[in-house]
Amino acid sequence: MAVLVQKFGGSSVADAGRIRAVANRVAAAVRRGDQVAVVVSAMGDTTDELLELAAAVNPAPPGRELDALLASGEQVSAALVSMALAAQGIRAVSLCGWQAGIHTDRCHRKASILHVDPRRVREELAAGKVAVVAGFQGLADTQDVTTLGRGGSDMTAVALACALEAAACEIYSDVEGVYTADPRLEPAARKLSHLSYEEMLEMASLGAQVLQGRAVEYAMQHGVRIHARSTFSEGPGTMIEEAREMAVGAVVSGVAHDAKVAKICLLEVPDRPGIAEQLFSALATRQVNVDMIIQSVNRQQVNDLCFTVSWEDLPAAREVSEAVAAQLGATGVTWDDQVAKVSVVGAGMAANPGVAATLFGALAREGINIEMISTSEIKISCLIRAAEVQRAVRAVHRAFDLGR
Repeated sequence: MAVLVQKFGGSSVADAGRIRAVANRVAAAVRRGDQVAVVVSAMGDTTDELLELAAAVNPAPPGRELDALLASGEQVSAALVSMALAAQGIRAVSLCGWQAGIHTDRCHRKASILHVDPRRVREELAAGKVAVVAGFQGLADTQDVTTLGRGGSDMTAVALACALEAAACEIYSDVEGVYTADPRLEPAARKLSHLSYEEMLEMASLGAQVLQGRAVEYAMQHGVRIHARSTFSEGPGTMIEEAREMAVGAVVSGVAHDAKVAKICLLEVPDRPGIAEQLFSALATRQVNVDMIIQSVNRQQVNDLCFTVSWEDLPAAREVSEAVAAQLGATGVTWDDQVAKVSVVGAGMAANPGVAATLFGALAREGINIEMISTSEIKISCLIRAAEVQRAVRAVHRAFDLGR
């Protein structure tokens, strides 16, 4: 009897009808003989609505209390899915993150899972029940509820699958799998049958919203195979697994984009050792994740130092940057949230020259200016104006013939 972990996102449990449909899919797996642990997100836009409610009573709510509020959304979903299963004659029990043994560090809003104690879930499965776990949440050693950041239910599912030694971790959403580009921007986008962990990690970090980046990283470290599928169809989806299991494919696997980024620049920073460390250490202390970084050419012993962050991290990043700029004697700080990142990803890029030329050429032919560039062995990212994202994605998708 195989153990199966199934995770259902917010669109999958958005209303009573969809919750009943989720229960149908889970019940089918149970009747096939699988032991099923289910992880659920909050219903629809519940998390955003709770954030708006919190802001209405306190524009800067304490992190502990905000996590206590946000965790309630997943608990509602877990209880409702359990009820829907019971209506079909399937025994089920809903569990909060802490009841399911999800232990985290103390970082509110962006907690990391330290370990999973699966004993309670194993007991429920052994008793013939479906364990329906509230995703996105855990418990710190202070006995306080924490949340795992945007997309954190993916992290819950992968960590639970690892702890249970599950045969599969199925991540269900409202899309068929991972595509060569966002189908909303590029109608010719094609669904990928397989991706390596490394490719999926890059695509997730670059804006592809099918899977949370930290969940993919955890899966890669622990060898958890992920099957990204649609709740609303029986299609095979996309399998994310070790690169050695992949068939030989195209040099570039896909185009990712992220329009929820901002650029911050410290102007005329003194050019001396330790400047970058001082800035980025201060940002790290505030849990700000920095992506692209560029430093201008030295001129009269000063540089401009620019970097990108998510919209979510922009307020903290601005505050830190302005404080550090004053300490360093920089002439000022500018910020811009009307930018976007467009990237190409592919495991074959490292051994194939010409990818950068093709990417830059595609953007140039559209008259799109590149403001920043960052690279790794399997990706190249360009920062452009946000208004040009759709043209950029389509041009790059065509240039690499990804619709074929």
